Amino acid sequence: MIPEKYVDLLTSTALAHVATIGPEGEPQVNPVWFGWDGKHVRFSQTTTRQKYKNVQRDARIALSIVDPTNPYRYLEVRGTVVAVEDDPQLDFINSMAKKYLGQDKYPWHRPEDQRVVIVVEPDHTTQMGS
Repeated sequence: MIPEKYVDLLTSTALAHVATIGPEGEPQVNPVWFGWDGKHVRFSQTTTRQKYKNVQRDARIALSIVDPTNPYRYLEVRGTVVAVEDDPQLDFINSMAKKYLGQDKYPWHRPEDQRVVIVVEPDHTTQMGS
């Protein structure tokens, strides 16, 4: 599904701007850290965030990733949330802290936060640039 010449964006430290559909049909978008496991895009949320609530109601999602070295090269991925996985030991968010900050532990965790991993299966891509 992901064109080979754009896989580098999925393994880079670029942010993904993730769009979901809000409670009244409005788009909601914000940048997130993300991981790519070769089949799914994965990102962390807390269960109190609007994005988490949105994907509980409507599993459709879109994200865009801009090449940090060439702003005219990007990948858009549209897909479906196929799983929401608990992250009680913070394994995923800690791996994102390592990827994006070079730190072993996510530094902004609060004890009251309940973290989950949103798992997205791509079903359409658009890309630009080379």
